[in-house]
Amino acid sequence: MQNPISTEKLTDLERRLVALGITADTLVEKFVRGSGAGGQKINKTSSCVFLKHLPSGVTIKCQADRSREMNRFLARRELCEELEAIRDGKESERVQEIEKIRRQKRRRSRRSKQRSIVDKRLLSHKKSLRRPPSGE
Repeated sequence: MQNPISTEKLTDLERRLVALGITADTLVEKFVRGSGAGGQKINKTSSCVFLKHLPSGVTIKCQADRSREMNRFLARRELCEELEAIRDGKESERVQEIEKIRRQKRRRSRRSKQRSIVDKRLLSHKKSLRRPPSGE
């Protein structure tokens, strides 16, 4: 079986790791059993990758693919993104996406609901004035 990750992607990842100062001795890498759906395969194989960057304390756990090599690649890429976000002083895209979903799911306030109902009534009245006159 050939490697699913292209050499360009691997060299790009290596460049990012070197630029961030991540070396093999600053990483703790463990292969653990995954969790969730997958049945017997997930329960028997240790394809989930756990990475910890010792200087920063950032931990990544990746179980996106069935392949251990692919999970190693994805975990390292996620670690780079996390450290770049910390370095640049901004929230990572994943955290922003989670916050966006949380805001969308949040219940609306009573005042907001009342305002919405008033707006709907006004729109309904406006539309009723557009109707053609009845024959009565």
